[in-house]
Amino acid sequence: MINMSKFLITGGAGFIGGNFCHYMVNTYPNDQFVCIDALTYAGNLETLEPIINKPNFKFVHENICNRDAVFKLFEEEKFDYVINFAAESHVDRSIENPGIFLQTNIMGTETLMDACRKYGIKRYHQVSTDEVYGDLPLDRPDLFFTENTPIHTSSPYSASKASADLLVQAYHRTFGLPCTISRCSNNYGPYHFPEKLIPLIIKKALANEPLPIYGTGANVRDWLHVYDHCTAIDLIVRKGRDGEVYNIGGHNERTNLEVVKTILKELGKPESLITYVKDRAGHDLRYAMDPTKIMTELGWKPKYTFETGIGPTIKWNLEHQNWINHIISGEYMRFMKENYNR
Repeated sequence: MINMSKFLITGGAGFIGGNFCHYMVNTYPNDQFVCIDALTYAGNLETLEPIINKPNFKFVHENICNRDAVFKLFEEEKFDYVINFAAESHVDRSIENPGIFLQTNIMGTETLMDACRKYGIKRYHQVSTDEVYGDLPLDRPDLFFTENTPIHTSSPYSASKASADLLVQAYHRTFGLPCTISRCSNNYGPYHFPEKLIPLIIKKALANEPLPIYGTGANVRDWLHVYDHCTAIDLIVRKGRDGEVYNIGGHNERTNLEVVKTILKELGKPESLITYVKDRAGHDLRYAMDPTKIMTELGWKPKYTFETGIGPTIKWNLEHQNWINHIISGEYMRFMKENYNR
């Protein structure tokens, strides 16, 4: 059991990292949490507003690629645990500009682990993605990604994440760095950046705008509520075995078209809003995770099914239109510039 420990959470102003900050700060009031985030397009300090003034939380505006700043932070704070969410993660953006993904996702990871080696930590945890495995055929619903599935990437984003995973494993084997890796399926829930499928569809449906669906909408994703992802990472950091990879998924496979139709039904909007657009280059067909390892070894069990999770997610979006509108208008960037020093 971990008592009175200090955690560094990188990328904590993003969607999953922000939810993890909320979960940890509120669940473990005796521990200390430092969040570092570069506050680029997907980082939003408003996401952290409910916990920003908590006594066990501290925010640092910095980029993990800034080696001097990262090392200085490690020297000052003396972290016990490091959880790395910081990443460029939007696939479409990686196709447009691969370079920034290589810099942040690979070199940023190296910087963090070098700091861990120099100053010492109990565990470094790398948050990865199911996309490192490539995709599965649509006509083989019996196939799932396991931790032993070979890496086979499809986009600059997934290639950069796979590279980071390999680097983490190399640091564990070469330098003995205590580390774990988790690979999750598609997340959804509160504070989801509006470029992503579910919040994008909700926003456009509310405005009665055309809903853009890649190809025929037949691509399949395994949807994981972000709360369940947070509880899984918490378990891995506390109880996982060094050097191991853990898959996190909820067996909630849906085609993109099914997801969109579910949202339209919840909102009482017509399916005539659906519009099919040219498919994404290298678009993966199907993701499906086998979470047997984390369930049997660590006792993890998801709280939400897609049916029980999508309703509250839609409700959250309806109740937080200001948060969404601030992102779409760019107002959140001005908010961060004015308020991050508080």
